[in-house]
Amino acid sequence: MAETKVIMPQMGESIFEGTLTKWLKKPGDKVERDEALFEISTDKVDSEIPSPASGILQEVLVKEGQTVQINTVVAIIGDGSATPSAKAPPEVKPEAAPSTPQPAPAAPAATAPPAPPVNEDDSDRAPNSPLVRRIAKEHGIDLAALAGKGTGINGRVTKSDILAYVESGGEKKAAKPAAPEPAPMAFSGEVERVPLTPMRKSIADHMVASRRTSAHVTTFFEVDCSRIMQGREKLKAEFDRAGVHLTITPFFMQAAVRALRKFPIVNASLDGDSIVYKRDINIGIAVSLDGGLIVPVVRNAAEKNLQGLAHAINDLGERARTKKLLPDEVKDGTFTITNPGVYGALTGTPIISQPQLAIMGMGGIKKRAIVIDDAIAIRPIIVLSLSFDHRVIDGALADQFMADIQKQLETWQG
Repeated sequence: MAETKVIMPQMGESIFEGTLTKWLKKPGDKVERDEALFEISTDKVDSEIPSPASGILQEVLVKEGQTVQINTVVAIIGDGSATPSAKAPPEVKPEAAPSTPQPAPAAPAATAPPAPPVNEDDSDRAPNSPLVRRIAKEHGIDLAALAGKGTGINGRVTKSDILAYVESGGEKKAAKPAAPEPAPMAFSGEVERVPLTPMRKSIADHMVASRRTSAHVTTFFEVDCSRIMQGREKLKAEFDRAGVHLTITPFFMQAAVRALRKFPIVNASLDGDSIVYKRDINIGIAVSLDGGLIVPVVRNAAEKNLQGLAHAINDLGERARTKKLLPDEVKDGTFTITNPGVYGALTGTPIISQPQLAIMGMGGIKKRAIVIDDAIAIRPIIVLSLSFDHRVIDGALADQFMADIQKQLETWQG
């Protein structure tokens, strides 16, 4: 049996590293293909990673708690003929992509000549994210000048680093964090200091980066939920017989999908000076976890009916909480829905998930007195919010988008 390399997978857009939090097998153990092999943590997901092949866990290359780049070989699976080893090498490097040129061995010389300057095309082959390379190109920055000086793994330049470099005027000096370090906390009482988990730290970094990237604006709409509440009661027994628990969320997702068809720019992304319109409608649904949040994606949501959406939401939510999500299920989202109302919030102003342009927040459904045809009536009301990127989406268009969702929900007929 040929040896199989187990690599650190990419668990979502803009994710370039992950922390291996736990090995579920030890060297010498037999593993089956698709059996859970190890657990990882990123800002998007805590997940169990399945074995890519059946065999014997021959060698473990990455220790628990170690953070490595995607495509890094973390273990070797063989047929058991080799001696199992749990010793990790002093430095773990990711597998090089096929298109990445490999440096030739240096010829013996008394004195090595100075390295030639690296042009813009050469900088594109540095181990930086596509977003960092794009920002560098837009501002005419040679990433070679920052090589090894970033705050990421092994000195990798992060988005915060490159933005700080731009703000500093592009001086030829090491990149700095996006904001100055706060002064050490001073407190005279007893405290307990707990380090941020890898997921929590990554969430913090990405939330700040999103606020720096997008011009966030939020609009709010009240929606009378009488029709969809009645619809849920009417369909509940039918869905239960099909083994699908029906909540309110699929109604809002279905309305959002239909509105995205009418207003495709809300389903787009901004890439440099271009708007990228996405033909697929993939809806991210925020799922709260202990100590974090992940956003699994309902792919091709426009092709699903209400029952299909309900099934997908239930399935992804359950597997997110039990760490069974697959890498493809947390990437390529085009629009996101989050539900702070499940905890009683009136509404929220969520932060956009990059590189998307908008995110809808669902508040709590509460009975309220409203005026209908000059008469006071009691109705179940929800306050929906839409945080959108004002660089691309104007307020008038965002309000038209939300008005369309409002009308669908208030006139729902199945």
